[in-house]
Amino acid sequence: MTGERILIVEDERAVARGLEYSLQADGFQVLWARTGQEALQRLRADDPALITLDIRLPDMSGYDVCRTMRAEGFRQPILMLTARDEEVDKVLGLEMGADDYVVKPYSLREVTSRIRALLRRAYGYLAASGEAEPMRFGELEIDPSRVAVRLSGESVELTPTEFRLLHHLAIHAERPITRATLLETIWGYDSDIGGERTVDVHIRHLRTKIEDDPATPRYIVTVRGIGYKFQG
Repeated sequence: MTGERILIVEDERAVARGLEYSLQADGFQVLWARTGQEALQRLRADDPALITLDIRLPDMSGYDVCRTMRAEGFRQPILMLTARDEEVDKVLGLEMGADDYVVKPYSLREVTSRIRALLRRAYGYLAASGEAEPMRFGELEIDPSRVAVRLSGESVELTPTEFRLLHHLAIHAERPITRATLLETIWGYDSDIGGERTVDVHIRHLRTKIEDDPATPRYIVTVRGIGYKFQG
């Protein structure tokens, strides 16, 4: 994708400038916000296609920004930038609603690659799903043409990443799928330990949204030693 607006949320201007130059060289439009509140204002006013979000901000944490965005219904992909390579930081960002993360210090090429992968999968999927028929499993309906999910007749709000993950599991119903396969298919990169944890967190999010009892799931079950399976 080219020309899409990317919102960089980063309080250090030199860091933001380097990422801005890299993205502009790749044809993207770039917006910049220095604080969390400014980021939320830019998001509401300018509707960027994707947000890169630093954890450490002057007025509020990136976690709080992410949580507020999702609570307000914004579904754009969020790439979280964390300064520490610690599992707790990664998982907390994903729990707040981020789609992916990159650990500082990062290469600009890596960040740009992750951004392109998230955009391709979030928006390319919309274009590719136009004619698909809705899928129904009991009270759960998955409609690829509208990128929509309904449960017992009520709309379920999913991020693009959550929808792609659910849809991929559903079209392979009753077939166990490894975490590594899901990571490569949905996120677009090879597996590592942290990456497979990304899958686990998103599965947990899905269960809280579509399962009557997430602790005893009806639709998305764990296959011990392998990964996950959708039960039709």
